[in-house]
Amino acid sequence: MKRVSKHNYYLDIAQTVSERSTCMRRRFGAIIVSNDVIISTGYNGAPRGRRNCTDIGSCTRDNMGIPRGERYELCRAVHAEANAIISASRENMLDSTLYMCCTDPTDGSIIEGVCSCMMCKRMIINAGVSRVIIRETKDEYTVYETNDWVENDDSLSGKLGY
Repeated sequence: MKRVSKHNYYLDIAQTVSERSTCMRRRFGAIIVSNDVIISTGYNGAPRGRRNCTDIGSCTRDNMGIPRGERYELCRAVHAEANAIISASRENMLDSTLYMCCTDPTDGSIIEGVCSCMMCKRMIINAGVSRVIIRETKDEYTVYETNDWVENDDSLSGKLGY
């Protein structure tokens, strides 16, 4: 019997969390883990009490032809990373790891090559999260050290999107 790695164990949970997402474009699930304890979870969807895009049957950013990674102020959703951070205390997030998975809303397949947007990177840095691990395939993932996001500030590049 082959035992799943610790990172893929947490990524499996993040992938399951993504199934709660109400975004019509992409479903994200995130969990924050500290000392092998899950501190919080989050998925992308409208703020509590507001109607979700899936309820309305429409995505404002899709309707306006806005590319991914741009004009988030028009999006109804709170991002998965932000929701996970909102649900945890900063003390528990210090030196923690955020695991994230993105899946396609139509078939549930894993979407490769994603990363946190600039807004979420700022929140992750301020929350004290040390690393972000993002699922690429069922067994592969990319590890980002948040200190690299501080030293290599992509918000200065002038490039939009991700």
